[in-house]
Amino acid sequence: MNRKELLEKIDEKYNGIGINPDVMLEGLLHGNPIKYWDYVQTDALLGLQIQRTDQPDEMVFIMYHQINELLFKMILWEIDQVADEENITVEKFVKHLTRISRYFDMLSKSFDIMGDGMDIDQYMKFRNTLTPASGFQSAQYRMIEVSSTELINLIDYRFRSIIDRNTPFEYAFEYLYWQAAGKVPNSDKKSPMLHFFEEKYKVKLLRAMRKYNQTNLWAKFKLLPTEVKNDLDLINAMRHYDWTVNISWVMAHYDAAGKYLGSGDEEAEATGGSDWRKYMHPKYQRRIFFPDLWTEEELKNWGITNLKEYEILKELPKRVH
Repeated sequence: MNRKELLEKIDEKYNGIGINPDVMLEGLLHGNPIKYWDYVQTDALLGLQIQRTDQPDEMVFIMYHQINELLFKMILWEIDQVADEENITVEKFVKHLTRISRYFDMLSKSFDIMGDGMDIDQYMKFRNTLTPASGFQSAQYRMIEVSSTELINLIDYRFRSIIDRNTPFEYAFEYLYWQAAGKVPNSDKKSPMLHFFEEKYKVKLLRAMRKYNQTNLWAKFKLLPTEVKNDLDLINAMRHYDWTVNISWVMAHYDAAGKYLGSGDEEAEATGGSDWRKYMHPKYQRRIFFPDLWTEEELKNWGITNLKEYEILKELPKRVH
């Protein structure tokens, strides 16, 4: 595009939104060139790590979780590009699912950073200052769950028979699978961890439940034409995402927690107070985003099948059964 064509395009763009293009061009005379550190906001980003203790490895813990939250934001960004597309093509669906899975693959593998990157004695000291904060309270992670599948697949297995599409969102919210982890043991009373979380994010999460009710990844998949739903690349991308989020990443988190919380003579409880082994392990959660894409045998052994076995099996062509 030559300079004349470029100026014509600029005139067209700004006149179209009611802004004098000459004013915009004149502003360029006074603007400073962009620099990397301004564009990425490096100084602001590096100023967000504030330790609560004198334990050096606490910095690893803080930065690791901040990196997680940045990746969660990238994942939600990709999910919305599927959710907001009215007539999505299989190519676009697969492209965004592949990106999302790649981010979660990073998250799964990254637990070695935290699992092998902190001294146990340091962790057991600074973690006492975190109560009742918990990774449970990541609202972005809850948003990923809500935007990935139909709400019934996130309801505690014990209560799915009393929830259906006509159930008010606020009522269903009380039966989400992670609610059990936020209750005081042997009671229905909500723990401080859950109370603070809901006080901050419940309204936002209820809004997300409404937004993604018809546009979550699973709902979008089921609306595709039959020949598209049978596309093996798409099915494998869906299965890989489901497994990576609900088995691989969860188990990596579970193993890392076990290294620290199970390191003493007695097992330590999670900072949020939950029974972390039952809350985190996928065989108890039974959280499956795309249940119809798995065989009965795979569903039966959810969270039990050896991960190495799945690494071999997942490459084989699959079909909707």
